[in-house]
Amino acid sequence: MKKHYYGAQTEKARKNFPFDFRKTYKEFIFTIVEIKKAAARAHAAAGELDRKRAAAIVRACDEVLRGKFDEQFVLPSFQGGMGTSNHMNVNEVVAARATEILKNKLTVHPNDHLNMSHSTNDVMPSALKITTIRLVDTLDDSLDVLIGAFEKKAKQFSKILKLGRTHMQDAVPVTLGDEFASYAETLKRRQKGMREARAYLFELSLGGSAVGNSINVSPKYKKFLYRELQKVTKLPLKPAKNLMSQTASVTDFLVVSQALTALCADLSKIAGDFRILSSGPKGGIGELILPELQAGSSIMPGKVNPVLPEALSQLYYLVSGNNVTIEKACEGAQLELGVMMPVITDRLIESLKLSAEMIEQFAKKCVAGIVANKPRIKEHLEKSTAYATLLNPIIGYDAAAACVKEAVRTGKTLREVVLAKKLLTPKEFDRVTKPRLT
Repeated sequence: MKKHYYGAQTEKARKNFPFDFRKTYKEFIFTIVEIKKAAARAHAAAGELDRKRAAAIVRACDEVLRGKFDEQFVLPSFQGGMGTSNHMNVNEVVAARATEILKNKLTVHPNDHLNMSHSTNDVMPSALKITTIRLVDTLDDSLDVLIGAFEKKAKQFSKILKLGRTHMQDAVPVTLGDEFASYAETLKRRQKGMREARAYLFELSLGGSAVGNSINVSPKYKKFLYRELQKVTKLPLKPAKNLMSQTASVTDFLVVSQALTALCADLSKIAGDFRILSSGPKGGIGELILPELQAGSSIMPGKVNPVLPEALSQLYYLVSGNNVTIEKACEGAQLELGVMMPVITDRLIESLKLSAEMIEQFAKKCVAGIVANKPRIKEHLEKSTAYATLLNPIIGYDAAAACVKEAVRTGKTLREVVLAKKLLTPKEFDRVTKPRLT
């Protein structure tokens, strides 16, 4: 039987929160450990923690960060409190391993040494900010892949003239390349929004202790803390101008979640477009041919479904729901503390991780392999009423509208109707409706 490095506080939490729910994300646990490592170094530099204990704590933290003690972090991510249970789980495991490293000649205490100058109230939001920065960076990389895939297709499809639609009705001619270029530009705007939200995450409340006024936190420790934290995390972290503000309000996480929700809303819209444009293959629009990834039915032979666009829309539903949860949890702060951190932590990490994974999968397995069904695209354009708008300046709105109605009623093309009415010659019609490529 493996030794338990966690102690009494973790055991109590296991009994209080015996939920069939996923465990706390490892990325978050590891960030708490990084904070403990930086703090041990800072306390040693300040002369407030003896060198032997500090060295043992740092070594124990490094072992945890290598994954040696993953099974010791046993708590579900859904729990009461600010996250004290997860915090003490880390404190107890690192303290027990550090004591073991010292061969029990010196004891490392989870509260006296690991939690020196700390409170759950400044450690947990700070850990989530660091974790979120990294997850946003991963998401940013995935967006680069997807934007690149759209831009490549925009060039490939730049000369394919097609029917543009508004209100699900025939509108005006566009190019397929225009559509894909617009997708890329939309995602660039949402990517900018994610980067702007990320900027709020570098100011931490760490050093503020329980309510942000630095009770039981020595000035010497604070002097060295962020220097060591920057070394450990390799991020330009700094203390917030007002630590109490950062302890009482946790809406910086909501800003990130809202930016992500906006991104996923646009992604779902694009996914919906793909599902419409690839519908069929015979009974729908069928202008796009998506990669055939798997059988679409257990009963209908040959049926292939747009599984990745469907998954992308479901991602939006999940992220949107998580955003509502995060918003409510941020609003649920009281007085000096944004207390509902566990659910914020779980939902935000889930949203960011799944979004990054889904976006890259969509880029590589769907967008990159899309094929334009050129005959179907041409057929729809030629049979549509899309050229009518181009005729307005030549034959007038009323005459163009009458031609549209007749074309719809008779099943003739707009070209056939206009030529039959002798409103334009064939050459004039072709010149007016000549493709406008961008």
